[in-house]
Amino acid sequence: MGGNEFKKPLLEKVYYEGCPGCCVDQKKEVQTGLPIKEVFCIWIVTLSVTLPISSLFPFLYFMVRDFNIAEEEEDISYYAGYVGSTYMIGRALTSVFWGVVADRYGRKPVILLGTSSVVIFNTLFGFSVNYWMAIVTRFLLGFLNGLLGTVKAYASELLREEHRALALSSISTAWGIGLVIGPAVGGFLAQPAEKFPSLVSPDSLFGRFPYLLPCLCISTFALFVTIVAIWLPETLHIHKNNELESASNVPDVEEKTVEKKDSTLLSLLKNWPLMSSIIVYCVFSLQNMAYNEIFSLWAVSPRSLGGLSYTTEDVGTVLSITGVGLLVFQTALYPIAERTFGPIMVARISGVMSIPLLSSYPYIAMLSGSMLFFTLNCASIVKNVLSASIITGTFMLQNKAVDQHQRGMANGIAMTLQSAFQAIGPACGGALLSWTQKRQHAAFLPGDQLIFFYLKCDRGSWSSADIQTIFDYKPLLVAST
Repeated sequence: MGGNEFKKPLLEKVYYEGCPGCCVDQKKEVQTGLPIKEVFCIWIVTLSVTLPISSLFPFLYFMVRDFNIAEEEEDISYYAGYVGSTYMIGRALTSVFWGVVADRYGRKPVILLGTSSVVIFNTLFGFSVNYWMAIVTRFLLGFLNGLLGTVKAYASELLREEHRALALSSISTAWGIGLVIGPAVGGFLAQPAEKFPSLVSPDSLFGRFPYLLPCLCISTFALFVTIVAIWLPETLHIHKNNELESASNVPDVEEKTVEKKDSTLLSLLKNWPLMSSIIVYCVFSLQNMAYNEIFSLWAVSPRSLGGLSYTTEDVGTVLSITGVGLLVFQTALYPIAERTFGPIMVARISGVMSIPLLSSYPYIAMLSGSMLFFTLNCASIVKNVLSASIITGTFMLQNKAVDQHQRGMANGIAMTLQSAFQAIGPACGGALLSWTQKRQHAAFLPGDQLIFFYLKCDRGSWSSADIQTIFDYKPLLVAST
């Protein structure tokens, strides 16, 4: 034997010709520097499907009022809650299915379908002429949108290991910014005939459909993203094995049989590190989605009902400032905090800090003028920064808990359970807000004090649930680093 033979690695990584996943892995091996282009693509894809989730909240109160379905003004928030929930109900029913499709046929088809559904059904929602049309279009928008779970798996596979945290952070950043910029777009552009009478006539298209313009702008952005996504690389490994390879490589066949067995739904449900992070994520998502709807409905409600009497434009201004603050924090400060304390500790600190912050909202409503505007903006920025920090931490934990061939289904399970919880959030939040507005003079927690007490208690339960997750994940994180 020659001496050079001992220098060869015992196991060499095999790349299959024609496999898109192998092509991506080969490019990752020679990749140098920060993958800015890849991170930006992940960011805009996530943003395009996040914008319509909450863009309706600033004008939903007025939209439901225009449908004339509520008999009393206090009942508007009740009906609005169900419109906000239907998207999540639709997504909860199909997220696991789209995860399986992503594992079997590829991440890219699911991504393209998700962005395309925004283009079609978000536009149709803007054309809604009655309550039931709004319900159906929002349901279909969620039903055909399995992208958010798939893109987390895609981000974990597209970049090198050292850039994986950056990729997942870009998803949570886009998620957080979408949840505040979406309502800002809805707040600024809804009812254009009333806000810009010199530019938009009441008899024009946007005058007859006062909530179409914000939906159309978001759908146009989603159309642009859909076109860009056509050139995204596929990361799923698709190997066409012939009979000779199968017969001559028995261990490889056995390995793939075990891999197929391990990718079943039951094995994922038994994966406690995965499921514990999903449980934490779901409880938080319920509270966060309820807050996003309640904040806008509370802000536009009249002062007599405990609100701020804001216009949709005022809400849009607050949320725009919040979006800028969130972007600055996630790009400049969160990576430092994550390296210093770790994702779990950052998420836990964020959950605890949110409790006194939410308690302050009823007292913020007692302010007026510039003091109200300044305090409300500060509270909104801090609240959304804390939320984005928790989301990033749970994303990292979920994708570290499974292998590549399980990530699509694992993230599908996460999105199904999260969507179910998020569907409960707006429905319960809208109904509870409607009820609290009818008890302005109650002896215990009058008016909006009760609704923010509910949000605070929900966040408190999240902090308790997180205790066990921390202990479960310490070995996993040590092993992964």
